[in-house]
Amino acid sequence: MLDALRRLCLGFALILAAAATLLLTDLGSRKNANTMSGVTKEKTLRIALVQHSSIKAHDDGAGGAIEALAQRGYAEGDGVNIKRFNAQADPGTASAIAKQVTSGEYDMIITIGTPSLQYVANANRDVSRTRHVFGLVTDPYSSGTGIDALDHSKHPSYMTGSGCMQPVADAFETAKKMYPALRSVGLIWNPSESNSQAQTLIARQVCARLGIELVESTVDNSTSALEAASALTSRGVQAIWISGDITVALAADAIITIARRANIPVFSSFPPLVKSGSLFDLGANYFEIGKTTGGIAADVLDGKSPADIPVENIAPKIFLLNEKALIGLRDPWQIPAALRAEAGTWGSASETKIPEEHPLSSKP
Repeated sequence: MLDALRRLCLGFALILAAAATLLLTDLGSRKNANTMSGVTKEKTLRIALVQHSSIKAHDDGAGGAIEALAQRGYAEGDGVNIKRFNAQADPGTASAIAKQVTSGEYDMIITIGTPSLQYVANANRDVSRTRHVFGLVTDPYSSGTGIDALDHSKHPSYMTGSGCMQPVADAFETAKKMYPALRSVGLIWNPSESNSQAQTLIARQVCARLGIELVESTVDNSTSALEAASALTSRGVQAIWISGDITVALAADAIITIARRANIPVFSSFPPLVKSGSLFDLGANYFEIGKTTGGIAADVLDGKSPADIPVENIAPKIFLLNEKALIGLRDPWQIPAALRAEAGTWGSASETKIPEEHPLSSKP
């Protein structure tokens, strides 16, 4: 009986020893497999970066976000996979992208532009509630995504970001300094864009204060924006202002050409349209705003809760001048020395020039 018990214990001991050996061998194999070719056993961080269109502002914002993430240790390829999406301003595509990025396969979503915020926020609300950081949003408080206009700390607990209301009043005041007799300015805008609505409301108040008639034309697509521009020039407006309206920005080059043919200037709150022939741009520096967005995203990835980050307005200015756009204007617009000095402070000289070969660089 005692011998049988001893043999049984010896058998158990041999089995345990064999199991331990196999476990250690398997652990070493798995460790080697995970460290081969620089691959760690840590999970790859998956980030979806969604922008609504390919306008320069959105490209700059996305670029700024990626740069800021890299500076904080979240560079593409270093245990981080950043998948970029672009809706090309198409509602159907934007909706499909929103559904894809909120399916639960991403650790974070970063959106660039007001429409991208809205599409993703609506899809995210009742699905995965993936951490979401947004940027380049003119007025997030009126975007319908649950952000309190009075208490900026109140917003969905899984979502945060920043606003970037353009300096609308500064733009009209600058135009007045260039042409004190300015009495009418045309505006083309899309009422379905909450960002555009917010700027239009401000522009109405500013123009009333400055004695300027704001002649408005509403559109729902970029093709209609061209027809609206022609109609505004026929009504005799003295200038056209391009706000941060995405629909209109997509047609900005053609609108500037139409205004040029009517010998009136275009000024904008959507830099850098001076490269296409606007007289000046006074708006937000979208690359820097993108860096702010990337910095907030890095804070969240570092462990900070989105719920603890208030949604504030952060809009560093940029002021760009194009003196060549003065050529051939029907009214005596001028650029005072003080404004030249401000442009030198806010924008580099290379950004204020139109190349000699540009069709708008010569007198029409």
